[in-house]
Amino acid sequence: MSPKYQPVVGLEIHAVLETRSKMFCDCPVVDSTHEQPNVAVCPVCAGMPGMLPVINRAAVEYALRVALALNCQIHETSIFARKSYFYPDLPKGYQISQYEQPLATNGWVMVETSEGEQRVGIRRVHMEEDTGKLTHVVKGGQSYSLVDLNRSGVPLLEIVTEPELHSVEAVRNCAYILRSILRYLGVNSGNLEKGLLRIEPNISIRPLGMVEFGTRVEIKNLNSFRSLERAVAYELARQEALVEKRSAVQQQTLGWDDARGTTVPQRSKEYAEDYRYFPEPDLPPLVIDRAWVDAVRASLPELPHAKRKRFIEDYGLTAYDAGVLVAERETAEFFEAVVLDCKVAEPKQVANWITGNLFGLMNEAGTAVSDLLFGPADFARLLDLLAAGEVNPAGARQVLGEMFAKGGKPAQIVKTRGLQQISDPQLLRAWVSTILAKNPDQVADYASGNEPVINWLFGQAIQASKGKANPNKLRAELERQLVQRSLQGVAH
Repeated sequence: MSPKYQPVVGLEIHAVLETRSKMFCDCPVVDSTHEQPNVAVCPVCAGMPGMLPVINRAAVEYALRVALALNCQIHETSIFARKSYFYPDLPKGYQISQYEQPLATNGWVMVETSEGEQRVGIRRVHMEEDTGKLTHVVKGGQSYSLVDLNRSGVPLLEIVTEPELHSVEAVRNCAYILRSILRYLGVNSGNLEKGLLRIEPNISIRPLGMVEFGTRVEIKNLNSFRSLERAVAYELARQEALVEKRSAVQQQTLGWDDARGTTVPQRSKEYAEDYRYFPEPDLPPLVIDRAWVDAVRASLPELPHAKRKRFIEDYGLTAYDAGVLVAERETAEFFEAVVLDCKVAEPKQVANWITGNLFGLMNEAGTAVSDLLFGPADFARLLDLLAAGEVNPAGARQVLGEMFAKGGKPAQIVKTRGLQQISDPQLLRAWVSTILAKNPDQVADYASGNEPVINWLFGQAIQASKGKANPNKLRAELERQLVQRSLQGVAH
């Protein structure tokens, strides 16, 4: 994007609060991607006349956890309101949400960018109910839509940031840290593909240095971080092209066509008054007791930003390594458990093996830390064997591969496979002597000043040991013999 313009982006995050029952009735929350349509529906969430909603206490507690984690001001009294609009999967003709008096406001979250940390304001955190789901069908030349109300009434949390994100990178990182916080708190799985977390950026541009906002558009229901990045980048470029041609940017709601890589107009962007908000007459004000807030605050886990800072300070990790490890709570807990169990291996080595070798196996298999067939203690034993020189890196990778595929104890795998690292000085001398005798030209090259040739000779010596030699001691022996031969050549 041209440096003449500044992107201005705010995010709306819609997160399904994964309680056992819905927001205003006792219907179970089910996985709509697997369950039959309309199996979790009652007169309340189907919008039948005369039915009365009842607030789900667990959903309120989940919302409090998020609001407190985002440093928000919790309001003692909040009001549910009717948000009126027509859509076929909205059975009541309105959605119960919060508007003028939400649960929490005025929070903030720290976002990492290439230019350093940025504090991004959280405008509001409020609760509402989800809509149903439409399935569009074309059959026999006829098109029609089917309505599934399993999702209708499921508790939703909406997080609205201030429009303070000024790059695609900042937008992505902000969405990612918000997802990470939701997962740390145990209120949402962060599954974008199933629609359990939906990201909606509000985007505008303005000339650099201008205070006033440009005309904004909203992109609805993005279901991956890749789509978020592509959609925001495309929309910023589209708006810049319009402004450069002195054409007006229309305020509207857009969809994202991932296959074509373009935004698609859906409808004119509504204003708040279009929804005709008014207090929900069937629900009393929601009054939050201060003691409840204090109890929820005390129950919060250590959150990603604080954990990242502690990993850097306590374990000497780089900011990058710490950021990768704390992105998922179970990964961070696995790392710390391994570090505390290691007797020899250092935290940096643990971090390297988790983010490198272990992540490589997990990514290839499509698994998570919770799926591992071994625990932190076994992983710590493997890294201790490596750090103590009882197995070399190649052997350790073989052991990890077997642990990952079948489980098992690292020491037993090393013994069974014969992967014990050899440090016997006589064997090391013999392997090096054999390689040097077979490669006189390379030895002469080294003696004449071609020092990099030692790396090739070292590789040959490793092969001669079938990968079992202690690499540090083998290289030291190689250097000793090469120096000795060079001195003998000079003396001769």
